Amino acid sequence: MIGVFDSGIGGLTVLKALMESIPDYDFIYFGDTARAPYGSKSPKTVITCTLQNIEFLVNLGAKVVVLACHTVASLATDSVSARYDMPIFDVITPAVKHAIKTSRYQRIGIIGTRATTMSAAYEKKIHAENPNAKVYSAACPLLVPLIEESWHKKPETRMIVKKCLHPFKVRQIDTLILGCSYYGLLTRMIRTKIGKRVSLIDPSSCLADVVKAFLARHREVDELLSKNSYLRLILSDLTPQIEKLAGTILQRNVRIEAGGP
Repeated sequence: MIGVFDSGIGGLTVLKALMESIPDYDFIYFGDTARAPYGSKSPKTVITCTLQNIEFLVNLGAKVVVLACHTVASLATDSVSARYDMPIFDVITPAVKHAIKTSRYQRIGIIGTRATTMSAAYEKKIHAENPNAKVYSAACPLLVPLIEESWHKKPETRMIVKKCLHPFKVRQIDTLILGCSYYGLLTRMIRTKIGKRVSLIDPSSCLADVVKAFLARHREVDELLSKNSYLRLILSDLTPQIEKLAGTILQRNVRIEAGGP
C-alpha cells in the first residue's frame, strides 16, 4: 500500500490527487487529528509525532510513504528518510520544481502555516534551484481553522484571504505556491484575490505527478504495491465535523476509523 500522512485531514487533498492519478493502487491514510494542528508546534514535537505516525503506517503495510503535510515536509523529511529505507515523498519538492519552471520572472510567493514559513524550507529549496529567484512568504494561521469549520466559502474567509495576499500584490509576484494542503479548498477564492496574472501552484497535483512517474520508472517498487483500488482512512480523533469535511474533500462517501499509534 501507499501510506499518506498528514497532521489532520488537509492531506486528503493530496490523497484525492493521488487516487485520480493512480486509481488502481491501494492507499492507507492517517491523519493525526488528536494532536493537530502541527503548524503551531515546535520542530522537535513535529518530528517526534511524525516518526511515531510513520511507524504506525509502516506497521500497517505501507511500502511507500507520502508526507502530505507541508509542516511535516518542511521539518521532518530528513528524519523520516534517515530512519526508513523506502521511497519517501514530500509535498514541497515537486511544488518548488514546478514553481520555478512556471514562473516567468522568478518572483515567487508562498502562503503556509507559521511552522512552514518559519522553517524557510520553500525558500531554501527554491534558492538551491535558482539562487537569483525572489521569494516571499507569509504565514496565514487563521485559514486552517476556518476551513476545518467549513467556513471556506464565508465572506469572513474572503476578507482574511485578501489580507494575507496583499503583501504579495505589492511585491508583484508572478507565481504563488499554496503551502498548506488545506489551501487547495480555497483555490477559487485565492485566484480571485491574487489576480489572473499570478500562476497558482497546487502542490497536491505536483506530488501526484511525481509519484506516478516514479512508479513507472521503478518497477521493483511498483511490484511491491497492491492494486485493488482499496482505501483505508484512519484518524487519531474522529468527530462528525471532521467526517463531514473529509467527505467534502474527497467528494465521496467515506468510512473513517478512529485509531493511531
